[in-house]
Amino acid sequence: METIHPMTRKAIGLLLISGAVMILIPYTLLTINFDYPAILREDAGVILTRFQEGGSLLIITWWAFALVGFPLLGAYILIGQALESRIFYARIATTIGVISALVQIIGLLRWTFVVPVLAKNYLATNNQAVRESVEITFHTMHQFAGVLLGEHLGQLFTIAWTVMVATAFLRLGLLANWVVVLGYAASAIYLLAQAELFHTVIPAFPVWDWAGFVGSTLWLLWLIVVGISFLRLNIK
Repeated sequence: METIHPMTRKAIGLLLISGAVMILIPYTLLTINFDYPAILREDAGVILTRFQEGGSLLIITWWAFALVGFPLLGAYILIGQALESRIFYARIATTIGVISALVQIIGLLRWTFVVPVLAKNYLATNNQAVRESVEITFHTMHQFAGVLLGEHLGQLFTIAWTVMVATAFLRLGLLANWVVVLGYAASAIYLLAQAELFHTVIPAFPVWDWAGFVGSTLWLLWLIVVGISFLRLNIK
């Protein structure tokens, strides 16, 4: 760690901590006001009705949820630049990290610019045929932008970045071993959440309902721990 410029260490630490904490704020609000993430697996009609009831505040909350993770992009790039002279796959890891963030941002922004239109049209009519058409449109978009992009690719790329970076920290002795183990553990549990995605198309696929919540929470905690570690070494 000592070979990384102090200003770079400080920037990485602040970006990791601020990004993780800012993600937790809208996530918590959505959990309270929209029963997220459990509501994602409800019927389209239920989701659209609850969304419309949430009004403008819910739309803004989703917009914030999509964009507050941008500091992590800066951290991914700075970590990659700091490691690229010593770890041969550093640039690959950075690319994977950036892609993971972008596909999740795109997936989440559907709640700001697509779902409001569908919810409004769904609640504006009692015509069953129109409602069924909206439900089909929502379900298709939900599976593509949500399950495929945001959750499947976004989570897999996030896990890959975490494992690659944690391994680099281990090889170079940059952080304590327990911090690396925490990153591996968070990644392993987060990977189990992929079963829920397969369950959406293969109903018999076994699922651990808490994998997504536990894995993502541990991952955010890991980011904060790594950020604090960078800042503490910057002070010494």
